[in-house]
Amino acid sequence: MSTASPRVQSRHRPPPLPEPRGPLSAAVLSLLRGSDPGTIPPPARCPPYGEDLQLALYVLYELHYEGFQGVPGGLEWDSGLLARRGAMEDRFLGALRADVPMDGADSARQALDELQVEPVDGAGSVSHFLRDEGDLGQLREYAVLRSLYHLKEADPHAWVIPRLHGRAKAAMVAVEFDEFGAGRADEIHAQLYADLMADLGLETAYGHYVDAAPAEALATVNLMSLFGLHRALRGALVGHFAAVEVTSSPASRRLAEAMRRAGAGPAAVRFYTEHVEADAVHEQVVRHDVVGGLLEGEPGLEADVVFGIRTTTHLEDRLAARLLADWRRRGRVPRGP
Repeated sequence: MSTASPRVQSRHRPPPLPEPRGPLSAAVLSLLRGSDPGTIPPPARCPPYGEDLQLALYVLYELHYEGFQGVPGGLEWDSGLLARRGAMEDRFLGALRADVPMDGADSARQALDELQVEPVDGAGSVSHFLRDEGDLGQLREYAVLRSLYHLKEADPHAWVIPRLHGRAKAAMVAVEFDEFGAGRADEIHAQLYADLMADLGLETAYGHYVDAAPAEALATVNLMSLFGLHRALRGALVGHFAAVEVTSSPASRRLAEAMRRAGAGPAAVRFYTEHVEADAVHEQVVRHDVVGGLLEGEPGLEADVVFGIRTTTHLEDRLAARLLADWRRRGRVPRGP
């Protein structure tokens, strides 16, 4: 019998609860600790993309993943917590529906094609900046923020599998099979990311860097959980998945070049080169079989698929703007024209 590679990281120990960022997240954290939260502010009073609401939502979603140290597993389905989460989701989803333009995209194909049109000068793109000018410190900072997703890569998207049928289900499972290492534990993409983090001298424990992540980073992860946990949003999750696969290969190529230029180790480079190769193939499978198969059986979901694509771009653009603004403020990014 084979034994697991020593590279494989244990995820049996959940992370500690993070620090609150406002009255809403403080109340949620008190509830999870079994303490009296006092007055809980309604989410309608919180900025939908703000630190307080996004952290509170992230913490409640994590009950469906690894949970937290000292928090009973049964709270995952606590009716009171689910009701509070629902109100937060309404606030977040309402803002997305108000802010994300849905005009100008007659089809999911058109919305995906738009993702392949990039600015000639790479303006506003983190991967372009990191490839051309980024230093090792900025690459480490970027890796920290992306760890909130990549250390559980493919998990949120797996929730859609029971909600798909026929060609879409078969294709989705095929892509997820690759994401989960094609049967090899040490090739699971989340494990490859842990290897990247180790190469960069970062902590590899799941959820370790939540307190370092701004609301913009939390929102990109919350979006996947929001779509994944609701059957009614299955079309949006497929749109999100398609957007990730379409944009992954070119961005990963740039990030692999950035790692080489900055002198990162081979595992850091490998994570991105693996995505260059895998996601170029996945893009075609997702376009033609996952999206195509879904809409062939349920054409009424096309607007939801487009919404998933557009909201992914919206939140990724917000995160990119935050990162580049932070680096600019520190005097490490040229302002440009």
